[in-house]
Amino acid sequence: RAPGPAMIDSHCHLAGTDFEADLDAVLARAREAGLERALVIVAAEDDAEWARAETLVTRWDGIDLATGVHPHQAHLFAVDPSQAAATVARRLDAAPDVRAIAEIGLDYHYDFSPRDVQQAVFRVQLDLAQARGLPVALHTREAEADTLRMLAEARDRGPLDGVFHCFTGDPDTARRALATGFSLSFAGILTFPRAVELKEAVRVVPLDRLLIETDAPYLAPVPHRGKRNEPAWVKGTLEAVARERGQGVDVVRAAVVGTYARLFGPPGRKLASHKQ
Repeated sequence: RAPGPAMIDSHCHLAGTDFEADLDAVLARAREAGLERALVIVAAEDDAEWARAETLVTRWDGIDLATGVHPHQAHLFAVDPSQAAATVARRLDAAPDVRAIAEIGLDYHYDFSPRDVQQAVFRVQLDLAQARGLPVALHTREAEADTLRMLAEARDRGPLDGVFHCFTGDPDTARRALATGFSLSFAGILTFPRAVELKEAVRVVPLDRLLIETDAPYLAPVPHRGKRNEPAWVKGTLEAVARERGQGVDVVRAAVVGTYARLFGPPGRKLASHKQ
């Protein structure tokens, strides 16, 4: 890694097919940019993606893994939603260094899965996260009321921590999300000129509840907008967060590194099994 303060990418999809052709170069650029850690999301039901993830962790020790069933894929478990949790549990048992259950939640924009099925699959994964003592990373799109309701119900059943991944709401939505006790993660959208309400929202988030991410290969920040995103470019989002909050880049950088470690654990492979 290049000398200088550390950075993190709290959410990316490096095990996807978009990075197969030039993965080593992507990882090299990430290290050169100062990244120490990146949380890579792996689809629990996708054997090919898991095979790529298993290779990925051998290429860079800064890779952390998370796995879950995305709401777009919830329909695969429509007959028996409990099998979504069982699928994730098998991945956790096979790879005890997985840091989180992610990304999970609700997406009412595309509705690729029926809403009742999305909710059932979301619920069983929240239960699994609580049973295993793991945080979650949430995907919620045009489903705020149901997401917040289901989180409240889960927290009534027991402790639960996590992050709203790729937060895109206004300040009021941010306050409602923060009331769950979760952190908020900001992606390259924050750099887009028209993201006025999002720029206002980032100012209301406590410094110790902030995260940054690329969501690579999606949502590349300005000036890379429209290109395939990659972890090295998280620097653009970091600088945008600092600028909008009127804080130093190093202050924000240290805060998000700390938030990441609190949520997802210290660097290095986690050798102990999850809580049963």
